[in-house]
Formats: sequence, structure tokens, C-alpha cells
Amino acid sequence: MIVLRPTVAGQPRVLWLRPNRALDKRGLRRLIIGLAAMALATASLGAWQGNVFAPVFALVEAFVVGFALGAAWRAGGRGERIAIGPDMLEVRAVPGHRTVRFQTYWLKVGLAPGDGRKRLLLTSHGNELEIGAFLGEEERVEASRKLMVLLSEVSGQRRR
Repeated sequence: MIVLRPTVAGQPRVLWLRPNRALDKRGLRRLIIGLAAMALATASLGAWQGNVFAPVFALVEAFVVGFALGAAWRAGGRGERIAIGPDMLEVRAVPGHRTVRFQTYWLKVGLAPGDGRKRLLLTSHGNELEIGAFLGEEERVEASRKLMVLLSEVSGQRRR
């Protein structure tokens, strides 16, 4: 998901890159509870027919599936905040404290082939940074276009 924040006078332009999430936290909780209920209902039927260990295995399965879905959902919370000012482009990884800065004048935005997909790269002075690795192919292309437009706008403002 690509979100361009509205422009505020005197502030850098901000572009957020975030992975798409199909569910919010409430929906995830409901999904996990529903899956656990179905597993326990099926296990209860199995226990009624003589498999007394079925509920124990169903509880273990429900816990493991819930943990895996929660971990996948938390991974969807990562993202990148790209602030574009007149002289500097700053990429901050969220969550985390990794921040990389580039001078906008020398910055190149490009798509390069790699690992069976296109990589969105920022390059300047021999430094290279891949951004938007969690985005889909079309979203990376769209992000590169938006970044190029924003950089051209910023360079146009700098020259005035």
C-alpha cells in the first residue's frame, strides 16, 4: 500500500510504503477464535467416538495456528516512511530505528531485476538501498513513478 501524506507548508513530503493487510486486529482475533472453535468441535466428535486424545491435539493445533497467524499479522505492521525535502530524502524503517539519508540532487530511483522480481532501488554516491521489498510488483512500479514525480517537484522548488 502506498500512501502519500498531504503537503504541509515548510514540511517535507512524506510517502508511506506498507504491506496490505486483509484483516484488522479484531478480525484476526475472530478468525483465530473461529478456527479454534471448529477444531475443538471436530475433536469433540472424535472424542465421542473414542479418540480421547483428539481434544488435546486440537488445542495444540489451535495454539500453533493462532501463533502463526499472529506472527504473520505482526509482520504486516512493518513499513517504510520516506520523507522528501528540498535537499534530502530520508528512508526510515518502521518499526525500528534504521534511517538512511540521500541527497536528492544525486539520487537515482530505478527498478532492477533480481531474485525473479523487480527491485526498487535508491542509488547515490555508490550507496544502494532497496525499498518496498514487501510490496507487490505493480506497487513497486507505482512507488518508483511517485518517487520520481516527487523528486522532480522538489528539485523544481529548489531551483525557484
